[in-house]
Formats: sequence, structure tokens, C-alpha cells
Amino acid sequence: MQQFPPARGTGISAQANMSGMESLQHDLARMSRAPRLSAAVDNVDKIIELLSAAREQVAGALDPHTASLTMTKLQNPIKVAFDSVNDNLKEVSSAHKKLGKALDKSFPLKPLPADHDAMEGHEPLIDRAIAMHLLREGQFSVASTFVSEALSDGGSGRYVADVETEMTDHTMDVEDDGDDDLAQEVNITSYTTSPMSPSSSISDGHPLTSLQSDKLQAKFAQMYSILQDLKSRNLVPAIEWARYNSAELEARGSNLEFELSKLQFVWLFKGPQVNGLPDDPFSNGRLGALAYARQHFARFQGRHLREIQQLASAMVFAPNLAASPYNSIFATDDAFTDVAASFTREFCSLLGLSAESPLYIAVTAGALALPRLIKYTTATREKGTAWTTDNELPFETPLPERMLYHSIFVCPVSKEQTTEENPPMMIPCGHVLAKETLTKLCKGTRFKCPYCPSEGQLKDARQIIL
Repeated sequence: MQQFPPARGTGISAQANMSGMESLQHDLARMSRAPRLSAAVDNVDKIIELLSAAREQVAGALDPHTASLTMTKLQNPIKVAFDSVNDNLKEVSSAHKKLGKALDKSFPLKPLPADHDAMEGHEPLIDRAIAMHLLREGQFSVASTFVSEALSDGGSGRYVADVETEMTDHTMDVEDDGDDDLAQEVNITSYTTSPMSPSSSISDGHPLTSLQSDKLQAKFAQMYSILQDLKSRNLVPAIEWARYNSAELEARGSNLEFELSKLQFVWLFKGPQVNGLPDDPFSNGRLGALAYARQHFARFQGRHLREIQQLASAMVFAPNLAASPYNSIFATDDAFTDVAASFTREFCSLLGLSAESPLYIAVTAGALALPRLIKYTTATREKGTAWTTDNELPFETPLPERMLYHSIFVCPVSKEQTTEENPPMMIPCGHVLAKETLTKLCKGTRFKCPYCPSEGQLKDARQIIL
């Protein structure tokens, strides 16, 4: 990969940025010591108390001159209190303005480093990504409004009727994390939806028309309800969901149902003093865990016999489990968080969706790539050169492994990137070439590897799926 030398003055610029950050840290520290609005609130409360006391005094007085005397006495205290409120607000406003100027100085606005807008002309797809993100985050009311407005504005200017989903008994009020209020206020079986499909006057070509957001909303509402139960250490709804979808999960090779059942065994094993469940010796504690295992673990013996044996053997070490070889199996510090992540991943997979929001991944990856792209663009413009390829970046962007998708292969002979029409092919010796390259190397039906003495036939080459 070509390395570009740093632009002139990079060292000085780095020192300036460092000093700018130090200055910003001092400004933030000064802001933490700045006056708060609590002083203004106290003064407003004082004004209210003065006015309330004056009103009671006037209402209870028999002398008609009492009102004018009371108002005269009230003028100075009220004026002093109002002046204090204004002084407090000025101090707070001044501190905020200074911090705003410091932020603008440390983080000046810079133009985007590309003249070509890769998303130009794809506004409907962006709308769909935003709507999907809102649904995944449990922001159902916001998603409904967004879909309605996006179709109204983007569907040839025509209005979408009857888009919003109606709740029969509850109002969706979901917090930013998408789970707290939802599980408390929504019963999955207690609401009906008005189908979120546009009217016949809307173009069927808009990506939002096929979103089926009412069905997705019901699915994600169920997911967040189960996640809230998991947060409350209630595994039963998740186990019931996994059992209902056991065929699909097993087809995917998922261990979710067993992991949930295993954690339920561990949770019961710890007893009522830890799990807070009813103190019934036959359904809680060691006997309750053993009864649960006898009832539910038989169907998992084919794939998880060793894990079941370990859980059963731990019964012998119950009086001193912390010093036993099975201590790690019964640790629940992160177990519920891990199983909730697994549940979310499997739930989204059965819907044909990724575990994380694509919009979140795209925005995060863009934020990580943007600084390097700005630096590269600045350096090339100073040299009078520019990258002219619209659909490719001039360098590889370092991203976390979890953000690497759609691997590509470049043929080592033709130096061309493979495509669906020209896929990578592995020949018998293990080397990989593009299909067009392999075809050109063939003499009849046989070819010789350009990297080793091996020879082979075209029919023996196998396509590689990245």
C-alpha cells in the first residue's frame, strides 16, 4: 500500500492540536466550577414564596389600605430577587458561550473530503435504513411517523393514509435503550395494529412500501419484552421463545436453547437467597435445579452430554462450590448479559437481519475513516493531485474486525478485482486465480499454474465464495 508523506508543518500542527486539547480540558474544568442554574431556581422559589405570602396577607386583611401597603413593601424584595435571577442567568450563559467558543476553536468545521456524493440518488434506501434502525431500537412511534412523512414526501408528493400504528390499551414510550418502558407498558398480545402499508396512490417502487413495519414492530416489541425479562433475571420467556423456534435454531447450529436452559439450572441451583424466587424446595435451590434438569435436559444429551455431566457433577461440590473445578460454570456475573446478546443475535438472524443495526455500523465506520480521508485529501490537494475514482477509496481504512464485511479478491495475474461474473477459482495446487485469467491460461482443457509447476484441468477448478 502506498504511503503518503505527512504534509508540511505536520509536527507543528500536532503540537498545536495537543495544546488546543489541553486548553479545551482547562475550559471544561472551568465549566464544571461555573455557576449552576440551581441558584436561579432558588431565587425563583423565593419570589414565589413572597408573592404567595402577600396574596394570603391581602386576602385575610379587613382594612382596604392593607393591599397597597403590602404591595409597597413587596417591591424591593421582589426587585432584589429578580436581579439575582438575572445575574445567575448571565453567569451561566457567559460560561456556556465561552465553552462554545473554545469548542469551535478546537474543532473547526471542515468540508467533507469528497466532491462525489456516493449516496446521491439513493434517498429511498437511506430512508429504509433509518426506519429499520428506529424499529430495531424500539422507537416504534418515531418509526411510524418517519415512514409516513418519508412516503408522503418521497412518494411522488402523495400522502400516505392510515400509516401510524394504533395501540388499543397502551402508548409506546420507549427510552433510548429501547427496553425499559416497553416491557412495562406493552403486552405483545394486547394491541392491534393498523397495517402500515401505503395507500394505492403510492408508488410500489419505494423501498419503504415493502418494509412491512407493522410485522417488524410486533417482532421487535416481543424481542425487547424478552430482553427486559432477561435484565430482570427472568429466563422463562426467552426459553419459551427458543423452544418454540427450536427447529430453526437447530438448523442454524445454534446452542441458544441449551444455554438458556443451562443458565436456568445454575440460577435455580443458587437458591432463593440469590435468585429471589419463591422458597420452594421442590422448584428452587438444589432440588429444584435437579428436578429442572431431569425434566428438560434429556433432549440435549445428543449435543451437550459433557456439559450436562459437569452440571450434575457440581452437585457433589455444592457445599464448597467456589473451590471446585466447576466454579466458572456457576459464575453469573456476566452470564445474563452474554445470553441476552446471544438471544438478540439469534432473534435477528431468524428475521434475516444482522445482530447490529447496519445504519449504526455504517455511521461508526464512517466516523473512524473520516479523519484519515480528510488528512489524505488535504495532502493531495497541496501537491496538486486528486483521487478521481468515485466508487473506491485511495487506501484501505483500518476498522475493527467486527466491521469487516464483503471481502474482496484481486487476481494476482490480471490485477483485477473479481466479480460475480468473474469469480475467484481455486485450482488443484491451491493457488487462486480469476476465472477469466484461468480461461486464458487454458490450452484446450488443460492449464499450467503460473506460480508452481503443477498442471490441471479446467473442470477441477472450484469457485470460492468469499
